[in-house]
Amino acid sequence: MFSRRPGRYYQVIDFRQGAIVRQIEAEKDHHFYGHGVFSPDGDLLYVTANHFPSGGGRILVYDARQAYRLLGNLELDGIGPHEIRLHPDGQTLVIALGGIRTHPDYDRLKLNIADMQPALLLIDRQTGRTVQRHEPSHHQLSCRHLDVSKEGIVIAGYQFEGPEWEAPPLIARLDSATAAFSEISLAEPEQAALHNYIASIAIDPASRLVAVTAPRGNRALLLDYRSGEHIETVEISDVAGALAAQGKAFMFTSGLGGIYRGSANEAARIEGSDLRWDNHLTATDLRTG
Repeated sequence: MFSRRPGRYYQVIDFRQGAIVRQIEAEKDHHFYGHGVFSPDGDLLYVTANHFPSGGGRILVYDARQAYRLLGNLELDGIGPHEIRLHPDGQTLVIALGGIRTHPDYDRLKLNIADMQPALLLIDRQTGRTVQRHEPSHHQLSCRHLDVSKEGIVIAGYQFEGPEWEAPPLIARLDSATAAFSEISLAEPEQAALHNYIASIAIDPASRLVAVTAPRGNRALLLDYRSGEHIETVEISDVAGALAAQGKAFMFTSGLGGIYRGSANEAARIEGSDLRWDNHLTATDLRTG
């Protein structure tokens, strides 16, 4: 679990015991952006980071079999890498490059809004070579979150840093096999209702559906990730976390509290504690983990 806003450590947790195994501090002059991903064999951990003296984006590579020893870093052509996923080919890292420069001395202040350069990146995890780079239609569409289907289709979500009265597309689609990149335009009322902020992307591997959450709009969208068609809208207050469940449904969490199961234009709360939830969910299987 990675600290953010921005953060300078991550924790390795034994999920069977619910215990912190170790805490890894960021290297000198670096901070983390809240996301990481393992290699297919679990030996390596790739973590998105910022080298704040230069502002350059980095992927820090840790040896998970050797107490998370830092092995090196991959330098990115850009600023602010955020969510990172492993492509189904096992070799390519898919990275949402937010384009926003931050510095820990200035808390969450965004230092370069006027000249942001966000992108969706595909890089070789061994060499760091950029395989594909795709830029949003507006330079203030910060590419932050994504998921990848089993076919290699990437759905990414933006957070717009421009004028609040504008309502640009906030969802991108990339077919990584053909490098076909596009943005999904919704009907005007639905687009405006997202309030220019996407929090989580979750693709259901058993169907054609992807869930896209918009906490400021109190809604989650269900789309056909192959065609981009808008299928349903599920209304949940301050919904952010999303995770595919069985039966073409999704699990959602709210920053106001509650876990929900949603599908077919409705959501039912299935947990009643006072716990409040942050932006993302990850599933694991205790039988095989």
